[in-house]
Amino acid sequence: MESIRRPRLSPAIADMRRAVRELLPEAGLVLVGLSGGADSLALAAATAFEAPRAGLTAGAVIVDHGLQAGSAAVAAAAADQARRLGLDPVVIVPVTVTDAGGDGPEAAARTARYAAFEHALSGTGAVAVFLGHTLDDQAETVLLGMARGSGATSLQGMAAVSGPYRRPLLGIRRAQTRQACLDAGLDAWSDPQNLDARYARVRVRERVLPVLEDELGPGIAEALARTAEILREDADALEALVRELAPEICEPAEAGIGVSVAALAANPAAIRQRMIRHVVASEFGVSLERSHTLAVSRLVTHWHGQNALDLPGVRVERQGGMLVFSAPRHTQNKGPFRSHGTS
Repeated sequence: MESIRRPRLSPAIADMRRAVRELLPEAGLVLVGLSGGADSLALAAATAFEAPRAGLTAGAVIVDHGLQAGSAAVAAAAADQARRLGLDPVVIVPVTVTDAGGDGPEAAARTARYAAFEHALSGTGAVAVFLGHTLDDQAETVLLGMARGSGATSLQGMAAVSGPYRRPLLGIRRAQTRQACLDAGLDAWSDPQNLDARYARVRVRERVLPVLEDELGPGIAEALARTAEILREDADALEALVRELAPEICEPAEAGIGVSVAALAANPAAIRQRMIRHVVASEFGVSLERSHTLAVSRLVTHWHGQNALDLPGVRVERQGGMLVFSAPRHTQNKGPFRSHGTS
């Protein structure tokens, strides 16, 4: 297959290459998650240029979600572009998107997509998957997190590096990826779902952010991305404190794990709540909602004889100077949680 001709080095192409260069691993195979859209196509071209110069191999993984007529042809076209850029191997992974958890089509497609990435990682031996999320995607993620009231975890947005996943373009605007494709002579695919107002992210992109820019002035997307970066730094510091503190205040209990009430009471609410979430997540694989975390915290700060709390996936009881977290008992759970005894 004839390779795509080498483009002139425009400012947009230079920005893409610089961003990729900063997140390349030390060795191994890197896969680009390629949809054929401008963001991932510009990322693929930059990775195809930079990876060999760093002594790495670069390939692509294309996920065919099967959600639109002709999706197989779109995937094949993206694979052809990847090969012409010099990427190898190029893997197409068809998936079936099912909303089994009832979280909506966007979440279901994301779950299927990341399962496909994991399949490609294990099948090729790749060390990383590069994803084409841009600064605009980060800003949209922060706004959606604010609307859900889901706290710093959502407001900190997407990490540049998360396990095998790397997002080199989080400092790059979407307009720059389109310009890079134009400068390189690459024909980017336009996903019609990116204009479908049934999706919350599309409404944020097409309606909310433009209104904010009009009413508050330019730079809103950059400000939201900065907010995410600051919150991620704060969250990382707090999580590090919790991990350091946990061995000092936790101990095995007969039915699970115990945490010192005095130590929890002596720490500020931010550390106390994170410690509760950390213990439950690490020991029982459960993510508590804020209402649950606050209920557990009241066993520390507003103790007046309450008995056990039965929460989704975990039971919490104060026993003397310890909060004991254990596996849930098989009881009928009415509502978000039950408190036995004095409330």
